[in-house]
Amino acid sequence: MDETEQATNIFETGGIFANRELLRVGHVPELERVVGRDDEVSSIGQALGPATVGGPPETTIVYGKTGAGKSLVARCVAREAHIEAEANEIEFQHAYVDCSDYQTETKASREMARQLAANLNANVEIPRVGIAAADYRDITWDLLNEYGVDSFVVILDEIDKLDDDELLRSLSRARESGKSETHIGAICISNKIEYRDRLNERLDSSLQDNELVFDPYDADQLREILANRTDAFEDGVLNSDVIPKVAALSAKEHGDARKAIDTLYEAGRLAEKDGTDTVTVDHVDDAVKRAEANRFEKLVSGTTPHVKHILRALALLTADNPGQDAFRTHQVYILYTKLAEREGAEPLSEDRVYRLLKEQSFLGVTESDHTGGGQGEGSYLEHRLLRDPEIVVEALDNS
Repeated sequence: MDETEQATNIFETGGIFANRELLRVGHVPELERVVGRDDEVSSIGQALGPATVGGPPETTIVYGKTGAGKSLVARCVAREAHIEAEANEIEFQHAYVDCSDYQTETKASREMARQLAANLNANVEIPRVGIAAADYRDITWDLLNEYGVDSFVVILDEIDKLDDDELLRSLSRARESGKSETHIGAICISNKIEYRDRLNERLDSSLQDNELVFDPYDADQLREILANRTDAFEDGVLNSDVIPKVAALSAKEHGDARKAIDTLYEAGRLAEKDGTDTVTVDHVDDAVKRAEANRFEKLVSGTTPHVKHILRALALLTADNPGQDAFRTHQVYILYTKLAEREGAEPLSEDRVYRLLKEQSFLGVTESDHTGGGQGEGSYLEHRLLRDPEIVVEALDNS
């Protein structure tokens, strides 16, 4: 490849990233990279400890908000348990099932069997369709027996998304009912603290009382998490104020490590696209705006054109009047009618626009408050946009 070809290499990625995999969603790092969750690691380790010496693992229910490290800790500790069991000459296996992707009993049971077969390097065909959930579980029991698995743990992530409790019930009763000689347990992960209350009495009584709550990360923990991922970048690429900025923003907004890592990655990608050799706080600000625009775009993508016209009207009013952050329904309605007519749509009535604005307030897109007018005016409703108007307009343009 000559110098001209090198200069125009369409696959050139620049010198920002050394190992971008460390910043990607779904990456399960080594246990030493798991920060701020020592107590939780120990608790899940204790639940799986008996399985590493051939005994029964304790079924555990794990609660916490998205991005609190629940799935990460469970998967890391299960991987370490496998290594510990091997050292003890114990056959320990685990499977991870994301119930947000496999929401029915049949699909979740199939994924469990598929993962176990892959981990065992078993030469067994697992049909995608055509058999029942119980048949997929029978494949699992047969594999456990055939390969002499001493202990088996299933991580059921976002278990509250499953359409019923039959899979968990079957796992909890498999050894008792004689379907498998293997000690079987589960780590049930849920974003909803009330999940345990939804279980039927028979299943609840068969589960051991082992519950764990993950609190959101604070700024110091997020900063340490991000600092442990800096080797994703080339040396000297990150400005010193980038990680503190991402950590502070993330702690203030959500305490979500997953989003914080994604923001850091997106900042790196923006620097890469700019062709610069450093990642700065400006890239962080742009990454936050882009992420917010993407989330808002998903939020409004399924709404009607009239709702989009209404939100655009409120966004334009907010952008054009920097000293004013709230606007009466009639002000929004006037601009809305112009936008709707410009797009060839018949405007809705003002009362209907008022109701749609109230709906958006309920969804957290806007805020609506009754305000007292001057003498003789009475009270009226004002509407306030809860997001940057530039982000709203960009999202509406792309939706």
